[in-house]
Amino acid sequence: MSRVLRYQVADAEKGLRLGSFLRRRGYAQGLLAALRQSDGVRVNGRLRYMRDQVYGGDIIQVCLPEDRPSLQANPGLQVPVLYEDEDILLVDKPAGMLTHPAGEGFDDALGNFFTAHCPGLSFRPIGRLDRNTTGVCLLAKNRFAAGMLSGKTEKIYYAVAEGVIGSESGIIDRPLIAEPGGSNKRLVDPLGKPSLTLYQVLKRLPDYTFLRLQPVTGRTHQLRAHLSWLGYPLAGDVLYGGSSTCINRQALHCGCLRFVHPVDGRQMVINAPLPPDICTLLGL
Repeated sequence: MSRVLRYQVADAEKGLRLGSFLRRRGYAQGLLAALRQSDGVRVNGRLRYMRDQVYGGDIIQVCLPEDRPSLQANPGLQVPVLYEDEDILLVDKPAGMLTHPAGEGFDDALGNFFTAHCPGLSFRPIGRLDRNTTGVCLLAKNRFAAGMLSGKTEKIYYAVAEGVIGSESGIIDRPLIAEPGGSNKRLVDPLGKPSLTLYQVLKRLPDYTFLRLQPVTGRTHQLRAHLSWLGYPLAGDVLYGGSSTCINRQALHCGCLRFVHPVDGRQMVINAPLPPDICTLLGL
């Protein structure tokens, strides 16, 4: 069933064209075009054109275009759900799970879980986490929610770095570039894209430092590459110089996601608990 959204026109919005009213509510031009094609917008129960004016007290009903699932469903996958409503789904992604399937014939990714959990909906992740990074993932259930959320989330990560960092906090402001030769690895390089990471020390152990990380930019492998450049690679992050002796993946967890709800405007803060392997590393 399609998602239906309703709005009431305020007196101050009297005289706006219908299309302008919806653009003010965050509807992108592409979605407006799709709504025109599907006759998906009605005012006071009657079909109206985007050029028509609206008046105070009008009730506008938007029936979002129906989705077409793009991935194979896998009901056998288990992913903890942190929050869910008609527009969004937030889950705690486990280690070892890709966001998108690796290719045709694969059905063990987060997208395959979503397609089973939300039958009939297209998979629209807002950002992604590396295969072996755990934590909060935000998934939009419709095209409007996806457009409203894209690029408008704030993530807080928790990580265990090898070695003992002396400063209590700091800023890593170093550009990142893809390693030549087609590797997925990122390197600090003056020719790279601007990349900024904030870090805060939460706890020091004899051989490790427990950190709170905030990526201001969202480059591929940003946190992993920045900490490696700083001289404190993530525990378990073999690609960036870490050791897998005590943990067999990078010790990186997206523990908090902040954003504004795409439909009702609530300030959302969703947390995911530290996974057992990182707790063991920290002696918790």
